[in-house]
Amino acid sequence: MTKSKSLFREYSEALAVAFLMAMALRTFAVEAFRIPTGSMEDTLLVGDFLLVNKFVYGAKSKINIPIVDVNIDLGFSLPAVKDPKPGDVVVFIYPVNQKDNYIKRCVAVGGQSLEIKNGVLYIDGKEFINPPLAKFDGRPRRPAGHGDYGIWPQTKPWNKDNYGPIKVPEGHFFMMGDNRDNSLDSRFWGFVKREEIVGEALVIYFSWNSDGTFFDLVRWTRIGSLIK
Repeated sequence: MTKSKSLFREYSEALAVAFLMAMALRTFAVEAFRIPTGSMEDTLLVGDFLLVNKFVYGAKSKINIPIVDVNIDLGFSLPAVKDPKPGDVVVFIYPVNQKDNYIKRCVAVGGQSLEIKNGVLYIDGKEFINPPLAKFDGRPRRPAGHGDYGIWPQTKPWNKDNYGPIKVPEGHFFMMGDNRDNSLDSRFWGFVKREEIVGEALVIYFSWNSDGTFFDLVRWTRIGSLIK
């Protein structure tokens, strides 16, 4: 006769297996993110909770252990299904601080030329079609030749309304927020490297309006919305 496992051991093993499966899913397939700022309005709002597909761009074996906040890099990546393309809403490692993740829209990829004239974005000489929920604040445009503080690269007299032309190097991407007049993006900190790409934003699974009343704290109509 074999000795049966104790109830404590059975529960412990079940929890350990569930934890490992959850970590594998979070690392290689889908991860949840929250929107903390308004730089992607009105496509994404502060308080939106997203599911991000990490598999599609080739998930990296960087495991974060919650609670203790320990990061482990196993040193490999899964093969990518595709690369980010203009129009994709992408989560990536913030180039200025590798501990943070940012979310923006990819507007140009390696080999493409980008220029902004009076607030209008052009890729390879053609006007970039703005997302349906792109936001502009209506302020007067800053004239060309009048540099913005913090603009990238700092050697250029560019501003966020008149920027470039600049060519994106191979293996890099240019990211911009949909809230074009209120977004710190590639215009201020430069290109995103391919290895800094985390995943593609898929769907809003919850949305919390912290400024709402008791009756509209949850944005029910946003739940389940696909991100475009």
